[in-house]
Amino acid sequence: MYERGAIRDAVIDCLRDVGCEAPLDEIVIAVTARLGAVPQSSVRSYLNLNTPSLFERTGRGRYRLRGVAAIDYANIESSAQIDRAKLYRADAFNWLASQPPKSIHAVVTDPPYGIVEYSAKEKAKLREGRGGVWRIPPSFDGHKRAPLPRFTVLSRDDHKALASFFRRLGTLLLRTCVPGANVIVASNPLLSHIVASAMSETGLELRGYIARQVMTMRGGDRPKNAHEEFEGVSVMPRSQWEPWVVLRAPLEGRVQDNLRRYGVGGFRRLSTDKPFGDVIRSHPTPAKEKKIAPHPSLKPQAFMRSIVRASLPLESGIVCDPFAGAGATLAAANAVGYASVGVEIDHDYYDLALASVPRLAALKVEQEN
Repeated sequence: MYERGAIRDAVIDCLRDVGCEAPLDEIVIAVTARLGAVPQSSVRSYLNLNTPSLFERTGRGRYRLRGVAAIDYANIESSAQIDRAKLYRADAFNWLASQPPKSIHAVVTDPPYGIVEYSAKEKAKLREGRGGVWRIPPSFDGHKRAPLPRFTVLSRDDHKALASFFRRLGTLLLRTCVPGANVIVASNPLLSHIVASAMSETGLELRGYIARQVMTMRGGDRPKNAHEEFEGVSVMPRSQWEPWVVLRAPLEGRVQDNLRRYGVGGFRRLSTDKPFGDVIRSHPTPAKEKKIAPHPSLKPQAFMRSIVRASLPLESGIVCDPFAGAGATLAAANAVGYASVGVEIDHDYYDLALASVPRLAALKVEQEN
């Protein structure tokens, strides 16, 4: 049995997360992901009983929240083809809501986390060189440091908003990904549990983590303003890895059935005798790549090509990055010969990606594994 109002809340959450109309079967899948097995008849009855007071019927078996306009491609402000990559300037959630179901074969993305560090206010500070949460204070030696996200400044409410952000993303990806599609999302040790929990609540299957083994600047510091008194103490461990959450759209049948029908359901092996592993030795992004694409969270091409290559087991399909930034995922896909699509809402980063994707893809790098 469900708590009173549980089906109502799940249906409303689903349609709100999708942001547009949805057919009954997709609504049932989303509700089931939240509540467990729910008869389609129960969901249909609830929708019918509350139309038109709460829902609008947009076609046979299709519904949306009352007063919510349908998403239209007119929301796409610009688009461009870059070799095998297609880049859109648009809102990622609106764009995903407008895509046909089962049209994406893999997702590799480094989201902005939509809370503090990529707000308009903080991006303006960053671009004007005035600090912001992306800029750590100058160290004792006076050198100006590179941008670094301060995830420790997020409040409990920020964490709740973060979970909502990733539940919405998971709901949209569950709809647009083909069964068996890999969904690989960059995170960090402080927030990966929120990302994994929120996205798996939507029906995506949590499959583990890829550990990008790299020394970062986070952690290891002594207590602030008490470093002499407690010189033998680190407030938190010095981070030496970056977690990438690995999820999968539910299979249809067995893995081999999925591979035959959709071309996905696993990872591309490094070779016939060596599987793709979940620990990848990496390095900070090289200066030459940062010079090409000066984005605050640019990941190195060596690492990006490793995970993008692995994401399509049969080397066919479309890799999607809904938060394209400077285009590192698209560049990696071009470099390994995959088709890809990216979405970026920020005008400056969109223009940066147009210029940087071809140059990043052309770089000769030693692929990490």
